[in-house]
Amino acid sequence: MPRKLTYVYKGDRKELPFSYSRHHDIYEAAAAAENVDISGFLAMEEQVRMTSKGKHAVKDFRQKEFARMGFSDIKMVVDEDDICSE
Repeated sequence: MPRKLTYVYKGDRKELPFSYSRHHDIYEAAAAAENVDISGFLAMEEQVRMTSKGKHAVKDFRQKEFARMGFSDIKMVVDEDDICSE
C-alpha cells in the first residue's frame, strides 16, 4: 500500500509520497520537501533522546520545533482509492 504524507507548511497544505527507504520519519520527509536544513534539530533531538527517560520528551520536542519552523498537522494518510480497489 503506497504511503502518503500530508502536512501544512506556512499555511499551505501539501501532500507527497512517503517511503521509509528514503526518509527516517515523516518529519524528515516534510523538511526535505521544503528544503529546510534540520541538521541542528537532529543533533538536539539526539541529546533530548539520550537525557530523557521516556519517548514523550522527544515527541514533544519534535512537535514544538517543527511548529517553530512553520510546520503543522504532519501525518501519514492512506489513499482511499487503494482501499476501494482491494
